[in-house]
Amino acid sequence: MAKREIDDRFKKFGTVSFTSISKVNDFVDSLEQGKVMATRCPDCNISYFPPRVDCQNCLGSNNEWFDTTEKEGTLATFSKMKYGPVGFEDDLPYTIAVLDFGDFKMFGRIDNNVPDDSIKIGMKMRVHVNDLQADQKNFVFKPA
Repeated sequence: MAKREIDDRFKKFGTVSFTSISKVNDFVDSLEQGKVMATRCPDCNISYFPPRVDCQNCLGSNNEWFDTTEKEGTLATFSKMKYGPVGFEDDLPYTIAVLDFGDFKMFGRIDNNVPDDSIKIGMKMRVHVNDLQADQKNFVFKPA
């Protein structure tokens, strides 16, 4: 029996990778190309972020990828984190946020270079790929 190669590209996502194997490993490839991708079910017209392979509505597996870095979102909410989970202690403090893109919402961090006093609910923001240590990638929000 031939040994199967394990697709563990997802271990390159985030400050701390809690899983290395996912159905959406292509997400990491897009980060390496400077894009933050989401998925959309063409049958139900439902958009997903984080991306999904399987639609929760029709259970189909033909979701299509689309680039979120080309879109502008509206800051819906944010919070300054002074305490973090294991593995994120060195990142503190940081600001988490939700951007509303109309047909989907995205949870993430606001770039550390954005001054706290400039962050306002309703401001326009974009998502950007962020390079971390040890060839890891994530994404951050920056003003549009």
